[in-house]
Amino acid sequence: MKMQANQIRPGHVLEHQGKRWTVLKIQLIQPGKGGAFIQVEMRDVDGGNKTNERWRTADTVERLEVRERDCQFLFKDDVGFTFMDTETFEQFVMNPGLIGDQAAFLQESMQVTVDLIEGQPVSVNLPSQVVLTVVEADAVVKGQTASSSYKPGLLENGLKVMIPPFVEAGTKIVVNTTDCTYVERAK
Repeated sequence: MKMQANQIRPGHVLEHQGKRWTVLKIQLIQPGKGGAFIQVEMRDVDGGNKTNERWRTADTVERLEVRERDCQFLFKDDVGFTFMDTETFEQFVMNPGLIGDQAAFLQESMQVTVDLIEGQPVSVNLPSQVVLTVVEADAVVKGQTASSSYKPGLLENGLKVMIPPFVEAGTKIVVNTTDCTYVERAK
């Protein structure tokens, strides 16, 4: 299916130079002179290699038809990440390279959507927000609460996120999975 380059989103699967690529990140760049273009970071579905590609926004690209399946994340081991299809109860393993940076947000029994091309899993779509515990947070500096400043906090999955001064170690917070930002305290 042909589509314009400015419609590319993370998670899409494209056919480019005879290979299948999963889109990891996109960035729309509008230079001072000339037309806008889109910078796309992609991973080869079969080989796992990463590449960056630039297209003008008016260019067309080939998007592959992808079937989505509701799955449950079971566990991670030396082989990869094991998921279970919630309809057929079949289990399959995904290469860590296909999941990328999103792997840090996977939690046991998490409901996810897995994209399949010709029965082969190519990418995972996580929920937009997850609840994680802050394990380490800097102390509040006097007067810091008066302004809207943030401090670094270490989460249970090993990621660092900027958190408000009132959040302390042991607090459960909601984190956005797309850009790894603090949303709110968990209720």
